[in-house]
Amino acid sequence: MERFDVKPPPSRSRSKTALYVTPQDRVTEFGSELYEDGGKLYCSFCNVVLNHVRKSAINDHLKSKTHTKRKGEFQEQSVRKKPRTLTASLQCNSATQTEKPSVVQDFVKMFLEASIPLEKADHPAVRAFLSRHVKNGNSIPKADQLRKIYLSDGFTNQLIKSEEH
Repeated sequence: MERFDVKPPPSRSRSKTALYVTPQDRVTEFGSELYEDGGKLYCSFCNVVLNHVRKSAINDHLKSKTHTKRKGEFQEQSVRKKPRTLTASLQCNSATQTEKPSVVQDFVKMFLEASIPLEKADHPAVRAFLSRHVKNGNSIPKADQLRKIYLSDGFTNQLIKSEEH
């Protein structure tokens, strides 16, 4: 009779979860698709929290349609927008930055030739016109700055000489 004794299957007291795996371990395992912040594991493309304990949950997310869609969108954006270094960003002057002094000088010259006081540049109607019809018209300074910076003695002397000729 001993031959026919049926033994019960061994109980599964052990869980299939990895007990001692940290989010940082999963980042090193899966690479740049994941990142760890504050003890939580995030997807770099979807920006969602993932369960770092179960590897199958991470694999399922990485194979999901939403993840592949967002990863494709992210790669399209990175192709279009190449990151610039800090030095390249600081050295780059936009067209508006290089044109601003000449536009402001022409603005002051126009006011002086038309005998319009510079205080009229502060009038709300003039400001509204500049913001609507002049590219970056809001960047034209107020009357006191126009007087201090752009209306120097050399500029007024040059203007008087040009009127005489």
